Amino acid sequence: MKTIRTLLLFLVIFTSSVTSAQKREFRGAWIQCINGQFQGLPTQTIQQKLSRQLDILKADGVNAIIFQVRPECDALYKSDLEPWSRYLTGQQGRAPQPYWDPLQWMIEQCHNRGMELHAWINPFRAKTKGTTTLATTHVAIEHPNWTFPYGGQLILNPALKETTDYNCKVVDDIVSRYDVDGIHIDDYFYPYPVAGEEIPDENYFRANPRGFKNIGDWRRDNVNQFIEQLSKTIHKRKPWVKFGVSPFGIYRNQRSDPKNGSATNGLQNYDDLYADVLLWVNNGWVDYCAPQLYWEIGNRAADYQTLIKWWDKFANNRPLFIGESVERTVKASDLSNPNINQMPAKHKLHQEAHHVDGTVLWYAQAVTDDLGNYGSVLRTAYWKYHALQPLMPFIDKKQPKKPRKVKAVWTSDGYILFWSVPRGKSWGDIARQYVIYRFAEGEKVDIENPAKIVAITSDTFYKLPYDKGNKRYTYVVTALDRISNESKGKKIRIKL
Repeated sequence: MKTIRTLLLFLVIFTSSVTSAQKREFRGAWIQCINGQFQGLPTQTIQQKLSRQLDILKADGVNAIIFQVRPECDALYKSDLEPWSRYLTGQQGRAPQPYWDPLQWMIEQCHNRGMELHAWINPFRAKTKGTTTLATTHVAIEHPNWTFPYGGQLILNPALKETTDYNCKVVDDIVSRYDVDGIHIDDYFYPYPVAGEEIPDENYFRANPRGFKNIGDWRRDNVNQFIEQLSKTIHKRKPWVKFGVSPFGIYRNQRSDPKNGSATNGLQNYDDLYADVLLWVNNGWVDYCAPQLYWEIGNRAADYQTLIKWWDKFANNRPLFIGESVERTVKASDLSNPNINQMPAKHKLHQEAHHVDGTVLWYAQAVTDDLGNYGSVLRTAYWKYHALQPLMPFIDKKQPKKPRKVKAVWTSDGYILFWSVPRGKSWGDIARQYVIYRFAEGEKVDIENPAKIVAITSDTFYKLPYDKGNKRYTYVVTALDRISNESKGKKIRIKL
């Protein structure tokens, strides 16, 4: 039965017109630590596990990794501000042995594979339920008045300027010392509501309401101020580092906001987490938005189709990527064909949307384990061809110069295509990667066709697939800057 369902799935995919390739698309995957997948394991074991995941994800077409490095005011990197995470070593404050820096290692591994690396932090969660002991250098120990308990956790109080400044200091430290491509925060702002428990901030509100009449508006403003300050902190340090947010999938229900709400019935960013995501998008405080649409098509409380159309309509002032649950997608049957899962239908909704620029997969291991053939379908159909990152002209829109001195040379390692780095003076026009296209003799040279991309690399050389030298090809090499603006192409004709 499973074999029949698999064959039907592939038949639907390959006979559908929605498999048209996109040249620019964010294809991300979340790699989390908070599930304990690395906790207490030897360094070599973790590195082997991550290397395997990255190799498979690369083959499946993923071009960006969102890696969790700060789950509870701790660090999966070398920090003088916060202690090593127990989710890495098993004990908060204990350094890994043998020593390594997971963030630095992941940056190198991702960049070597042509992937972006976005460092994922949780800004306000200071302690999770499962953590029983905090290191003496933890912020909740050094500044207990900065936190409040809620639902078995400790939360950095968003009402305090000290916590906003502290969070920005931590992020500035990451951005200044590491070559990250992005800083990413998810859906944890004010804590998710717990029945019968109140957030203990009434005294702060009464002491300094700042002109707000109700505590909800005041809490939202606390988070708004943090988001704006964090955005400025990141871009002041490195203008090219992207700031992304992945909010809970419902902004507001129609019953709360008939004009701007969605036809859903669930927890709300605006009312329950005090996160005014649309304000951040419309004000340009974030560089991309990746709402977590983890439900299935037809869900009674939060229908996927309703929500992707809502975000496409209301949150299009910045690139929009859809947070996708791999497990729930492959376990849910297609509404019109119960013999296949919902992957083709969801992909079709992506293609039909006007402003969806990519996908982020929850979570990476579900893809690498090929749950429901999800990874296989990406590799052989939807993400078969390379994709460049979506443009972000609000950060930078200037093209770099094209590569120089493109030539094919015989070496002891084979026939190699070489080129020289184009001239550039500042971060906005310096080449960081190169795209290599190949066209058969007589074929139209069209660098907008992603099917013709054979490599995206940071190297200044590419090994050619020489075979008897009887066929002519045109190769085109272009340069990409930090924001993936692409130069004009440099052509060369080669016999292979």
